Amino acid sequence: MALSATAQAQETPRGNAAREPVRIQGATVYGTAIDATAESQGTYKVTGITGAMRTDTPLVDVPQAVNIVTVKQIQDQAANSIGEAVRYVPGVFAAQGEGNRETLVFRGNSTTGDFFVDGVRDDVQTYRDLYNIERLEIYKGPNAMIFGRGGIGGLVNRVTKVANWNAVREFRLEGGSFNNTRAQFDLDMPLSQSAAVRVTGVYQNSDNYRDDVNFNRWGFNPTASFRLGANTTVTLGYEHFQDDRIADRGVPARFGGSATNVVGPLDTPRGQFFGDPVGSPTFTNTDAGTLYIEHRFSNTLTLRNRTRYADYDKFYRNVFPGAANAAGTSVTILAYEHATQRRNLINQTDLNAEFSTGPITHTLLVGAELGRQETENLRNEGFFPMSSVDSVGTSSILVPITASNIRRSDLIYRPAANSGNNAGVLEIAAGYVQDQIALSSMFQLILGIRYEYLNTRVTDRRSAAFVPATQQREFDVTDNLWSPRAGLIFKPAENASIYAAYSRTYLPRGGDQLAGLSIANQSLDPEKYQNYEVGVKWDINPGFNVTAAVFRLDRSNVLALSDPNNAASRTIPIGRQRTEGVELSAQGSITDQLSVVGAYTYSDAKFRDTVSGTVVAGNQLANVPKHSGSLWTRFNSGAGLSGAIGVIRQGRRFASTDNFVSMPGYTRVDAAALCDLSERLTLQVNVENVLNTHYFLYANNNNNITPGSPTAFKAGLTARF
Repeated sequence: MALSATAQAQETPRGNAAREPVRIQGATVYGTAIDATAESQGTYKVTGITGAMRTDTPLVDVPQAVNIVTVKQIQDQAANSIGEAVRYVPGVFAAQGEGNRETLVFRGNSTTGDFFVDGVRDDVQTYRDLYNIERLEIYKGPNAMIFGRGGIGGLVNRVTKVANWNAVREFRLEGGSFNNTRAQFDLDMPLSQSAAVRVTGVYQNSDNYRDDVNFNRWGFNPTASFRLGANTTVTLGYEHFQDDRIADRGVPARFGGSATNVVGPLDTPRGQFFGDPVGSPTFTNTDAGTLYIEHRFSNTLTLRNRTRYADYDKFYRNVFPGAANAAGTSVTILAYEHATQRRNLINQTDLNAEFSTGPITHTLLVGAELGRQETENLRNEGFFPMSSVDSVGTSSILVPITASNIRRSDLIYRPAANSGNNAGVLEIAAGYVQDQIALSSMFQLILGIRYEYLNTRVTDRRSAAFVPATQQREFDVTDNLWSPRAGLIFKPAENASIYAAYSRTYLPRGGDQLAGLSIANQSLDPEKYQNYEVGVKWDINPGFNVTAAVFRLDRSNVLALSDPNNAASRTIPIGRQRTEGVELSAQGSITDQLSVVGAYTYSDAKFRDTVSGTVVAGNQLANVPKHSGSLWTRFNSGAGLSGAIGVIRQGRRFASTDNFVSMPGYTRVDAAALCDLSERLTLQVNVENVLNTHYFLYANNNNNITPGSPTAFKAGLTARF
C-alpha cells in the first residue's frame, strides 16, 4: 500500500507520473494521496483528508464528525469569511466577538483560539479571509490528540493553496450592496518539473448595513514548491494580511431584570449604531512564513515536517452600548481599548509507517510538536470628560436611544485597577502516537494518546498603584496533559461505517488567549472536556454522502463562586456543563445537475451546576439554539446556467448564560444565479436574505446583539486564462 506523507491537512504537490491504485483503509485511491484539493475545486464533497488522522484516510473511516466546506461551495455562496462559510455546517454557530474578532461556538462552547491553518495553531483574535484556501475543515468534539490543547468543542482548519504544478490563472471582481468592492486573484505557475510558484491575493473595501461601519482588508500569499529528487518535496510560503474595520457591538436589550422576565433585543432600525463608530477602530496585521518538507523513504514509510512563524499586531477600541434604562429612553455608553502582540513559532514532525502483524494491518503515526508563543496584552479604560476642563472623566455616560450614534473625540484612555497589562510566554513540547488497526475488512480500531507539556509564564506589568507590593506579579504554571482518543469502526460495506468514539482535551487556566492566569487560579486544575460519540457515515454514491452523529460533551472544572449568592466569594473549579445533541448532514452531488448541502442540529447545552447568582443549574449556553437547520440546493441546467437556493433556520437563542435576554428564532432565504458567458468567463449574482427577514444574527452579551442584514446583493465576474 502506498501512503504519502502529505502536509498536515494539505495535500502534497503531485508529479506528472501516474501511480498504481492503492488501498487505504478499505478505499481505492489513485495517486500519491487522496486528492481533496481536486475534489474541493469541482464539488461540494471531499472523499478524504489528512488532517483528521494525520494520515491519508477516507472520511468514511474517521470515527468523528467532520465537515468539509469546499472552495466550490465557498465560491457558489460568495462567502468571504469563516462565519459566512460555516452557516451550512451542523453543530457550529457564531457569536459576536465584540465586533473585532471571529468567535465560533462548537457544541455549545465558544472559542476565539481554536483556529488553525494547515494544521498549525493560528489563534490571535481577528478576522480571516478565504481568498487563499482550498477548503475549510471543521472537526467536532475535543481534538487534542491531533491538534493539542484546546479544541474544546471543535475547531476549524484552513487548508491553503500552494504551488502544485497545475497551471491556474484566475481573477475575480465583485461588487454589491453597501458599496462592496472586492478583487482577488490566483496564479499557479509551473516553472519546470522540479519547481513551481503560486501567488494569491485579495483587496476588499466595503461599507455596511450598519450606520458608519466599514472595513478594508488586503492580503498577499506567495508560495514556492520544489522537488528535490523523486521522494522529497519542499514548500515555502509567506503571507501578509491586514484587516481594518469599525468594531460594532450591536444593540442593547429591552429592560427585563430577571430570569423570569425574559426580554429581547431593543427594537431599532437595523442600521442604528450605538456608541461612536469613528472612535471604534480595529485592525490586525499578520505576517507569517511557513516551511514544509516531506520525504518518502518507501511506499510505507514517510516523514513530514512543518514549521510556521507568525507575527500578529492587533489593536481595537470600543465605544459601545451598555444597558438601556427601564423606560427604554436612554442607554449607557462605555469605552475601552486593547492591544495585543503575539509571535508564534511552531514546529510539527510526523512519521507515518504501515506494517502488518499477521492478518492485522497497522497505520502508525508517531509525531512531535514544539512551540513557543509570546504575547503582550495592554488594556486601557475609556473615560468621558464632563467639561472642557475635566481631565479625569467618568467611566460611562447616558445618551438618548434616539441619538445613540455619538462622536466623542475627547475620550481619555488610561489604565484602571482591572485593566490588564501583561507579558506571557507559553512553551510547548508534545509527543503523540496513534495506531489505526484494521482487524478485518469489517472492523477497525483507532487508539491514540498525546502527552503535552505546557509551561506558561505571565508577568503582571501593572503599576504599583493597582498591584500592592505584597501581591504576586510573576506567574509560572506547568501543565502535564494526557489526551487520549479511541474509536471503533464497523464497516457493513466499503462505502459505509458505524463508529463509536471517545476523546478528551484540556483548556489550561491561561485560557485560549494565554492571558487569564492570576493569583486566584494559577494553582487550579485546567478545564477538562470529554466527548462521547456514536455516528454513521454513508457514501451513497461517489459524489454524495450523508452522516449522523449523536454525542455528549461534558465540561468540568468550570470556575464557580464558592457561594453563588455572594459575588465577592472566591471561585473554585466545581462547575459542570453538558451538551447533548444530534448532528445530521448531507453533502455532494445527487445527480450531474443537482447538488446539495444540508444540515440539522439538535443541541441541549446546559449548566449542570449553579456557578453564580445569575448562572444557575439548567441555564442554556449562549448563542446555541436547540434546533437549527439549513439547506443549500444548486441546480445546473447543463446549458451554462445554474441557480441555487439556500434556507437557514435557527431557533431561539440566549444572548448570555444568565438567560435573561433571548434572540427570536428566524428563517432566512438566500439565492444565487450563475451564467457561463464563455468557457473562461462566469457571471455570478448572490442575494442574501431574499425575503428581507428582520432577525438577530448573534450576541456577545445581553447588551451587544447584532441585527442581521437586510436584503443584499453581490455580483461577481470570474475570468480564467
